[in-house]
Amino acid sequence: MAKIGRKNLLEVVKIASHGAYLQGGWLGEVLLPKRFVPEDCEVGDPIDVFIYLDSEDRYIATTQRPRAQVGEVAFLPVVAVNNVGAFLDWGLPKDLLVPFNEQKSDMEVGKSYLVYLYTDDETHRIAASTKLNQFIERHPEHYEKGQEVKLIINSTTDIGYSAVINNQDWGVLFYSDVVKPLNIGQKIKGFIKQVREDGKIDLSLHAPGFAKIDNLAARILKELEQSNGFLPLSDKSQPEAIYQAFGISKKSYKTAIGTLYKKRLITISTEGIRLTETDTDA
Repeated sequence: MAKIGRKNLLEVVKIASHGAYLQGGWLGEVLLPKRFVPEDCEVGDPIDVFIYLDSEDRYIATTQRPRAQVGEVAFLPVVAVNNVGAFLDWGLPKDLLVPFNEQKSDMEVGKSYLVYLYTDDETHRIAASTKLNQFIERHPEHYEKGQEVKLIINSTTDIGYSAVINNQDWGVLFYSDVVKPLNIGQKIKGFIKQVREDGKIDLSLHAPGFAKIDNLAARILKELEQSNGFLPLSDKSQPEAIYQAFGISKKSYKTAIGTLYKKRLITISTEGIRLTETDTDA
């Protein structure tokens, strides 16, 4: 079944001079304008398209990709405001509406806002809202410790960054777990640090426990091999230099090279770390 505001793989059922018609299920036949129809397109071919309402409220298909789909959170700029609401640039010819009743505060042209994309139940029009709490909740049962997730930064708080997990749940990144400042709307990979008894979800930018160290240790070894066996980063190096090289905290780096040292894979000096020489005379 075709979904409005989402990517769909639809079959071509008819080709006309102005485009191709796709089988849209309950939407009926949906037009894919000629400029988007692939060369040598034939009836029966499947095409990956995005469906939305055009300026005349007709269902239309496009091979263009918007910056976000229905059910997702995105950081988008306001390009116009009128008596209906604010309009966002989301990468399609028809701008995305944020009705006034879906704005936490008045939106201004030139500024970007974190919004959730949804479809109106009655009109099926795609719209957006800055009132994220209407759509983002907490489902602790969806997650387990160490699970990799997609994050988008929502705001700063007294303790850290509020983030949206996988477009559907709230979590928090504590300042103590973040080496470099993050920006509102920034998309990053993260991990579930823990799910608390009260259902709140703590996040981390690194895989916890041994998985984190094992992955990091492997990265360091690979970098050493590509750098003639030496890296000018020791356990005494500045945190900024370590973060610039590996995007991790100094604590994580020290733990990883300590693991490599215990396995006798590297030596550590004040100048940096070096691969141990292997005996080739066996």
